[in-house]
Amino acid sequence: MTEIIIQTGIALAFVVFLIFAVALLYKKRRKNIGILNLIAYQSLGQKMGVAALKIGGEVLILGITPTDFKLLRKLDEKAIEIEETETASNFGSIAERVKKIRRIKEEI
Repeated sequence: MTEIIIQTGIALAFVVFLIFAVALLYKKRRKNIGILNLIAYQSLGQKMGVAALKIGGEVLILGITPTDFKLLRKLDEKAIEIEETETASNFGSIAERVKKIRRIKEEI
């Protein structure tokens, strides 16, 4: 009886490992697709915020509201240093990126 439980546990651990491995590969592959990348997003209230998008060699700073979005600033990619992160949900690095963009905006 204990042998069956051990075999089942090992099989379950292997399946969970495979699921995580496939998810990691999918995430890495999806990250490199397309020319549009979200660098940072800062919420300014319910359904409002500021987003930094990298499109090609440019960085666009957009103001977003529930009904509209407006281009606030267009920057050259070389003007700011963009560090790659694994996920856009990493709020610590997103906050740091928004601060960098704000500092660069003040310098311009």
